[in-house]
Amino acid sequence: MPRYMVERTFPDGLNVPVNAEGADALGKIVQANSEQGVTWVHSYVSGDKTRTFCVYDAPSPDAIQQVAERNALPVDSITEVSVLAPYFYH
Repeated sequence: MPRYMVERTFPDGLNVPVNAEGADALGKIVQANSEQGVTWVHSYVSGDKTRTFCVYDAPSPDAIQQVAERNALPVDSITEVSVLAPYFYH
């Protein structure tokens, strides 16, 4: 399955509570994603929490866009990516 990097901007900052409420919110996102065959692998969050860089496995960019809309999440760009690591050359 293709892997994608999804860039998002949160002008007011991304605030996910570190408690049961936050866990529930993220769980709902994972559930909605799975209904479209989309897997959220992990995300990187900028220091000021206004940008995220999210790694997804998905059948297509359209599937990612659809779940983003369902989850009320912004999408700045979706780029198909592959892994390049220095350890592959040793």
